[in-house]
Parts: sequence; structure tokens; C-alpha cells
Amino acid sequence: MTRRQAATWLAAARDEVAPLVALGVLALSALAFLRIADEMVERETHVIDRAILTALREPADLTRPIGPAWLKVMAMDLTSLGSLAVLGLIVLMVAGLFAALRRWREAAVILLTAGGGLMLSNGLKLVFGRERPDAVFQVVPTINASFPSGHALLSAVVFLTLGASVARFTERRRIRVYALACAVTITLVVGLTRVYLGVHWPTDVLAGWCLGAGWASLSWLAEWTWTRRRGPVQG
Repeated sequence: MTRRQAATWLAAARDEVAPLVALGVLALSALAFLRIADEMVERETHVIDRAILTALREPADLTRPIGPAWLKVMAMDLTSLGSLAVLGLIVLMVAGLFAALRRWREAAVILLTAGGGLMLSNGLKLVFGRERPDAVFQVVPTINASFPSGHALLSAVVFLTLGASVARFTERRRIRVYALACAVTITLVVGLTRVYLGVHWPTDVLAGWCLGAGWASLSWLAEWTWTRRRGPVQG
């Protein structure tokens, strides 16, 4: 087998493995969310949720997160990466870049995926209506229901979708891995700051991560299927 043939075979194998991985992530994410939601509704998670929040507070003053003052400030800065304003700006700028490159499909994907994630988040918050942690735990203000975490869900949707988009534009494995690793890292950091700042129960964040990863995977699968049927878009 020549080097070119080997490269062609590996590329074909990767194209077939990727959708299977995305499908697996979608299925596992959906099952995990349903399990978390069921236990949350039955209040089986309340004890551990509260124990984790309490462990992240100074025993003598529950209004103060553990750690030095700069850690609290850093957490407040990092949690903004999952805010609607920041994510909305990122989505619009990236979609505009794709449009300028005449990559209409990619622009539509990022807009539709982010918009769908926002509707999913708001809709489920209305369905479950879970109350936020006690005000004594909350370091930053909140405006809606707690379950699932919108910051965790939307950061997963946006950053994982962007990571997958970057990976699609390169054949170098190291760059693909790096892009996806960065997306996962930012998503995890945003979710952890929501718990540290006392504005979400840990299970809110876990549920948000599951839904966000599942929605991003579903979006990727939809685009992959469309591309296979229509062929790649020429810029």
C-alpha cells in the first residue's frame, strides 16, 4: 500500500468513525440528562447538591467562597464566557466571518445551533422551574430558574460547535485535538464557576453540560448528513 493510498484509507475511516462518535455522545448525553432530571425532580440530589455548595464556602461565613479574594474575582470574570451577551457576540462575529468567506452553510449552522440551544435552555427552565440555591450562597445576581444551567448548556453548544468547525478546516490531527480540547476546557471552566459562585446546584451544571454536548452533537450530525447528500460547499 502506498503512502497516498494509506492516507486516503485513513481519511475515509475517520469520516465514518466521527459520526459514530457523535451519535454515541448524543445518546449518552440524553440518557445522562434524563437520569439527572429524574433524580432532581424526586429531590434525591438535594443533599449532595447542598453539601457541595457548603463545602465551597467558609464555615464561619457562607457568603464567602473558599480561597483567596483573587479566585472569586477570576471566577466572576470567567463565568462571563458563558453569558448570553458574550456568547451572542461570539456567535454573531463568527457567523459574520463565515458569511464573508461565503461559507453560508457554516454560518447557518452556528446561528441555528446557538439559537436552538437558547430555546432549549429557556424552555426546560420553564418546565422544571427549579429554585436557585439560597441567596446566602449567591455571589452574582440571577434572573431565571436554575435547572438546567444556561451558562453550562450554551457554552457547551457554542464552544463545542466552534471547536468542531475549526477541526473541520484542518487535516492536522494535533490542531483538531487542540481545538476540541480548548472547547471542552472552556465549557468545563464556565460550569465550575457557576457552582463556585453559588448560583447553580451542581446537578444543574451537569445537566447543562449533557444537554449542550448532546445538542452540539446533533447539530454536527445534521450538518454531516447534509454534506454527504449535497456535497461540500465551495468557498
